[in-house]
Parts: sequence; structure tokens; C-alpha cells
Amino acid sequence: MKVQQILQKCLTDWKNISQLDFCLLDSDNNIFLSTCDKKLPAESKLEEFRQSSALCVSNTSCCLYKIMENHSVPYILIVWGKAESTATIGELAVCQVQSLLAAYAEKSDKNTFMQNLLLGSYSDVDAFNRAKKLHIATSVQRAVFLVETKQTKDENALATIRNIFSARTRDFITAIDDTGIIIIRELQSTETYEDLESIAYMLVDMLNTEAMTSAWVAYSNLAEDISRLPDAYKEAHTALEVGKIFYADKNVFGYNQLGIGRLIYQLPVSICEMFINEIFKEETLDSIDEETLITIRTFFENNLNLSETSRQLYVHRNTLVYRFEKLQRKFGLDIRAFEDALTFKLAMMVVDYIKYSKNHPS
Repeated sequence: MKVQQILQKCLTDWKNISQLDFCLLDSDNNIFLSTCDKKLPAESKLEEFRQSSALCVSNTSCCLYKIMENHSVPYILIVWGKAESTATIGELAVCQVQSLLAAYAEKSDKNTFMQNLLLGSYSDVDAFNRAKKLHIATSVQRAVFLVETKQTKDENALATIRNIFSARTRDFITAIDDTGIIIIRELQSTETYEDLESIAYMLVDMLNTEAMTSAWVAYSNLAEDISRLPDAYKEAHTALEVGKIFYADKNVFGYNQLGIGRLIYQLPVSICEMFINEIFKEETLDSIDEETLITIRTFFENNLNLSETSRQLYVHRNTLVYRFEKLQRKFGLDIRAFEDALTFKLAMMVVDYIKYSKNHPS
């Protein structure tokens, strides 16, 4: 909930309890929040009050209070009422407003710190010192989760994630740009990578059921202290990209489970293109029809088992043999043999990487 919403609720609650009206003016003396449409004091009176040393002034109809923040006066609180209790109620309201603004400012400072930390803006010493000033634990285990919805700028997703982790006050939920939501989760000493994977799947399921949106979730390795969080963020980002390129049928990607996709992702595109030209020469994977591609993928998923593949695809074993022999004549690779199957599988992954790299130049 935004600070304006919280303050407006407070003003409304105070009115219901005290039967007094409240108004909060911003630094330009414009109405920021109010419970009524009563006439404001004259502009000259408001400016005179701002420039004076007094923290409170009153007249026959209302009391004015300065809301102080770092020796400045960002807000003036007006309380309308003639009863003797008006002044006391106003002072209590000022304390509450200043506490809420201070809490919001601290939260905002922590959020900004975490964003800059993930971007590598601090040295290790600076990161530790700033964290201590903000009362952020420096030597606990954390992991970074990166959530990307398949619908851009999905506000429902952010609200759902904040609700999921609302009871975890030491976790941070933030975003550096519009591409995803970042969760920095503080871990117990007993939590393992299996727990991280479970959390990631829980996020996917909750976003699907609560926010009605599909999402990818990637997570980093464990970061032993706060100085490791920039690396953890890079790991989560890499896991998300590698997962989307090579494992499109999945929604959850752990940096410690990227397999051969991690190796291909680190290769220069020029080397990958050289490998494809060496394997396929004048042919391309794009010349393979969709039915044959499905056959190949199913064959690989079934560990090169012809019988199981034919059963799943509802085709005769001889039909599969015919398709694979046709593929062999085209590319010179018999994917029924392990070495040729491995080469073909790698080639398919490399082609996916080349296409992604051309569509997403760095």
C-alpha cells in the first residue's frame, strides 16, 4: 500500500473516532489529503506559519501543525475543531504522520540501497557500512529470485508477490527495470537448493492462480553475505536467459541446473555459426517440417527408444525408421546412434542460441 493510501486511511479513522476534520497540505500549500472540503487559511497565513519558529498555531476554528522532516516542513496538518481536546488530538496525529513518513523513507532508502547493490554500485566495504546504517543483516545467507511474466508490466503479479511474502519483513521485493520482479530472500541455515526450487514453483503456481498470469522464475546460487548479492543477481539473470533459450518447455530455472545450455550460452556466436556450417553444410534446421521436429524431440525425450516414441506418437515403428532414414540422407546424421544423436541435439540448441542472440543483441 502506498504512503498516500496509508495516510488517507489514518485521517479517515481519526475523523471517525474524534468527529474532527483533518487536512494535509504539501510544500506548495496544496491539498495532499483531506477529510472535508472546508476553506483553507489564507495563503499569507500559511506562509507566515512556515517561516515562523512555532510548531503549532491555532485560531477559533482550527489548529495548524508543522510536519518536520530533516529540518524542513514538507507538510502542514490542519485540524478543525473548537474543543479543548483538539490540540491534543492534533499533536497525536502529528506524531503518527511523522512516524509513518519516517518508516516509509527508511523502506525507500533500503529499496534504493538494494537496487544499487545489485547493480554493483558499492565496494564490499561500502556495502557493509551502508547496510549496517540501514539495519540490514550483512552476514546471512540469501538467494535472488528473478520473476518475469509473459505479459509485460503486469501490476497484478507484483501485488501478488508482495502479498505472498508480506509476513517476511527481511525479504526485499524490488525491480531495477520493467523486465522483471526481483526477490531477495533471506534464508535459514537449513534451507537448501531443493527449497529454492520449491519456492520458485510456488511462485509460478501462485501467479497462475492468483494473478492469472504465466511467468518464468529463475534463482541464483546461495549468497553467503551481502557482498555476494550482485553476483547472485547476475546468476539469476543468466539462469532466466539460458532457461528461456534452451528449456522453453519449463518455467523454473536454477543457476545450478542449467546443464549444457550454460556452456553454449558462453560461446561466441561466430563459433556457434562455424559449428552449424560444419554439421549441416548447405542444409538448415528450418527446412525440417514440424511433424519431423516433434518426432525428433519425442525420440530424445525417450532416450532414443524407438518403441516408446512410436507408442507416444501413435505411429508405426517402421514409420519412425523411415523418417529417421530420410533425416540421415538430408543431414548425414543417424540420430538412432548415440554420437549422431548428441551432435544433432547440440546443433538444435546452438541454432536456438544463434536465433536468440540475433533477436536480442547485447
